[in-house]
Amino acid sequence: MTMLKETSRTFYIPINSLDLGLKEAVTSAYLCMRAIDEIEDHDDLDDKLKIELLVGVHQAFQSPNPMAEIQTLLSPHKAVLPAVTMQLDEWAQLCPTSGAPIVFHYIAKMSLDMADWVQSGWNIHTEEDLDRYTYSVAGMVGEMLSELWQWHDGTTSDRTKAIGFGRGLQAVNILRNRGEDLKRGVDFFPDGWGMKEMQQYTRRNLQLADSYIADLKEGPALKFCKIPLALAHATVNLIAVGGNKLTRDAVLKIVSRVSG
Repeated sequence: MTMLKETSRTFYIPINSLDLGLKEAVTSAYLCMRAIDEIEDHDDLDDKLKIELLVGVHQAFQSPNPMAEIQTLLSPHKAVLPAVTMQLDEWAQLCPTSGAPIVFHYIAKMSLDMADWVQSGWNIHTEEDLDRYTYSVAGMVGEMLSELWQWHDGTTSDRTKAIGFGRGLQAVNILRNRGEDLKRGVDFFPDGWGMKEMQQYTRRNLQLADSYIADLKEGPALKFCKIPLALAHATVNLIAVGGNKLTRDAVLKIVSRVSG
């Protein structure tokens, strides 16, 4: 939970309040995904090594003994990889055994998709390309969460809307990190798009997210989803008037309001 708090103030609060079992599963999934994301975004790794590591993670999570394979894969690179990545095997072991097949499936899938994006140089030219990217890094997280809600207490949800939920949150990040991404030579905006078009894309997906949580029954899934979605809406509204990042005070007020 200390690592989770260090890597995401947005998700620490809702994850920390989940029921036992579900809390460990979602924490495991989030930290595993953060671990591979750090490989994809690493400034000091060349693309060939990024692809090798991401494909290796994909293969490890499909193997009979993923923990040993992960250690073998990552240990030669401990001098350059961050702690959250080097502890990938620990995050995987945190997941309850019965929920692990769900989490491991999506970690393997995301790793392979990330390797493909590194290979292609993150080339995004059309809205279809953007949809593929936002699915790879966030839409499938929505799918995974839907499976975990059902695994935990039988909560059913719309998987298509779940993808919109993930896409909407990722699109907010794309808007917020626009300047940083361009500085590192990556452009997630389709050809001809400016802030207006990306904001419209973001709001369309956040509408799907609104519909997704409106369908959820009372319980941990609904309680969890309300917080990041409220923060996403507030952030895109702030960006629309020239801001960028919510203050800590604003975040706490939103969390308090949504949590009741």
